[in-house]
Order: sequence, then structure tokens, then C-alpha cells
Amino acid sequence: MIDIKLIRENPELVKENIRKKFQNHKLELVDKVIELDKKSRETTLQGDNLRAKRNSLSDQIGGLMRNGQKEEAEKIKIEVKQINEELIEIEKKEEEYKTEITQIMMKIPNIMHESVPIGKDDSENVEVQKYGDPVVPEYEIPYHTEIMESFDGIDLDSARDVSGNGFYYLTGNIARLHSALLSYARDFMINKGFTYCIPPYMIRSDVVTGVMSFEEMDAMMYKIEGEDLYLIGTSEHSMIGKFKGKILDSEKLPYTMTSYSPCFRKEKGSHGIEERGVYRIHQFEKQEMIVVCEPEDSYKWYDKMWSYTVELFRSLDIPVRTLECCSGDLADLKSKSVDVEAWSPRQQKYFEVGSCSNLTDAQSRRLGIKIRKKGEKQTYYAHTLNNTVIAPPRMLIAFLENNYNKDGSVNIPEVLRPYMGGLEKLEK
Repeated sequence: MIDIKLIRENPELVKENIRKKFQNHKLELVDKVIELDKKSRETTLQGDNLRAKRNSLSDQIGGLMRNGQKEEAEKIKIEVKQINEELIEIEKKEEEYKTEITQIMMKIPNIMHESVPIGKDDSENVEVQKYGDPVVPEYEIPYHTEIMESFDGIDLDSARDVSGNGFYYLTGNIARLHSALLSYARDFMINKGFTYCIPPYMIRSDVVTGVMSFEEMDAMMYKIEGEDLYLIGTSEHSMIGKFKGKILDSEKLPYTMTSYSPCFRKEKGSHGIEERGVYRIHQFEKQEMIVVCEPEDSYKWYDKMWSYTVELFRSLDIPVRTLECCSGDLADLKSKSVDVEAWSPRQQKYFEVGSCSNLTDAQSRRLGIKIRKKGEKQTYYAHTLNNTVIAPPRMLIAFLENNYNKDGSVNIPEVLRPYMGGLEKLEK
């Protein structure tokens, strides 16, 4: 959510930002907010004047009563009663305006960073840089679930009977590899100075609307029937929610955390759920990184965060590239975002394995996350960022394909061997 002062003072800038995101249907929201904000401030002024008048009259009543002028005091009491009745209606209007303005403001996208490329959708995202040489071996690399099945490592049929499409059982060394990757990612981030955290896996609706747009909420979140609780789609949701309504000591910033959680997503949309694969699924596990920092430091952290993901993948012998998200592919709360994509030697192309985003103060305005410097009364909004470290089993696809050998075995890179009991290779 952006600052309403920006809409008051520079509505054309906000509208141009909307146009660049190809969301022209939202242009009218800016004018609507300006109109409602004007009425709201007029109503608040009217209420403040009445409250000041009531206070003055109340003081008069006290003086008259002390002087024995009871009759005059009673007349003023009648006037105060009328003011109170007026204030009930005015305060009701004030609350209605406030609610309506907030609801509309939450639909207006965050101001994008000036470096974001302009494009309608993800087909116009811009490659930034490649890391590692993408290799296409002379031998054929099977589909990822076929590799897993060759090690008796996955059971999609039983999962389908138990839960439906979009679920899986992982077993044996494939399950162990899955856990090893998460453990390695956890320790990798701890060694970068991040604090490890396991958050709640369910959050309330006021946190959901604080961390994501309504469109994302509808497409992603599973609601717990009969309760004000949602299953998280990523641990970023509950990790940022941890700071809801808090005033942070500037001397303790930045907060740098790496969190583990299972994630649950509807995956609603045209892409659908794969019948045999595990690239897009309803349930998966993820290691995430989150930063809450001073506004002037957020883009420094943004560059550090995505570079950590690149470094981790390269330590596992997986070529990757970074892809700048264009304006039309940028979620409403994000100011700037970069995808990390891993090389698929089977498909001979890159595919998304993570995403790093700077949301500037969009989440903190919604959730009331503020900073105060030592010795000062004034507060200001924090900046929040998030980034995927790894998200198996999608990470497993990249790992298995890039470490697959002609004889059907899979190499275990040296950094991962301590988490795999010293195994150097998976063999059938």
C-alpha cells in the first residue's frame, strides 16, 4: 500500500505507474481515493470542530454549576447532548470513509523501481546474467519423475488416491536427498549470518491481506473452514507477520532471517497441475530468506539476497540465470523482483526455481511495521524483502537433471555429502 500523501500530491505519477503495469482498469481508483479522501478530511474537520465545541461547553457547565447557575448549565447540557448525537453520525461516516479508502488503496499497486523493464507479461522479462555453463549431454535425460521412480523414490499414484493431483510420496534416497537439500540450504544461510526460524504454518486474515494482494490471495491461499486462519503459501507470510504492529529499534536492524516451512497453494490458473510431474504442486517445502531493514538499505539487501541463491545453486553444480521481472509480471506489492532460473538439460532451457523481491514499504504500511531511532519520537515505515533459498521438489528437478549420469546414477556434490551420510553417488 502506498502513501496516500503521494496520491494527493502527485496523482499522475501513481496513474503512470498503473499504466506501466498495464492495469488501466485501476486508473479510476486514484480519482476515487482523492474524492473520498477529500470528503473524509472534511468530515474529520467537522468532527474535530464539534469535539472542540463540546469540550468548551463542558468546561462552561462546570463553572456554572460551581457558581450555582444550574438553570443555565442545564441549557448547555442540552446543547452538548445534541452535539454528541451529531458526533455519532459523523464518527460513523469517518469510519466508513476510512474503511473504503483503505480497501481501494490496497488495490493500487506499489510504485515500481525506475529500473524495472516495461512489458505486458512474463514473456517480456529480461535476462540479466548467466552463471555456469549450461550443458546438454550426449545421452538422454529422462523426465524427472522417471529418474525418481528408478530409485523407488516417488509414488504419485498412491498420493493421487489419498489426496488427488498435485501431491506426492517421496521415499528412500530421493526423500533423503530432498531433506538434505533443505538442511544444506538452512546451514548455508546461517553461515551468511541469517537467523534460522520455524514459523506458524497458519495465519489470520489480517496478516494475509497485509502481505499480499487480493488477486494473489484468491489464487493461492487455502482457508480453514469455520476459522479465521489460512494455510501459508510461503513462510514469508508468517515471518513478515511476526512484526505486525511493532515499532522496531533502529539499532537492532536489519532483521535477517531464514525460515523453513511446508507451503500450501491452490495453484489456480491456466498453468494447472501436472499429472505426472512435481514442478507445480499443492504442497511443498521451502527454505526462505526475509529481511526487514532501513529504507535506504533495502536495495543493497536485494542484491545480496538473490546473489546468495545463485551462489547456493552453483555450489551444487547447477547453472542458473537471473531474469528481471517486467512491469506486467510484477505483483502489486513489489517494487522490483528478479527470478532465479535453473538450467534444465532435458528441456534445454531454464526454468524458475526462486524469486527475490523488494516490497519497499508496501507490506509495512499494511501491517503497521515502523522504525524509531534512539532518542526520537518520530517513526517511519520499514522496508521488507523476501527471497527463495530453495524450494524442493522443484529444486530436485534441477539437481537430478544436472547431476544425472549415462548409467542412471546421480552424482552428489561434495558440499551435500555430509547431509547424505557420505554418499558420493545415488545408484539404482
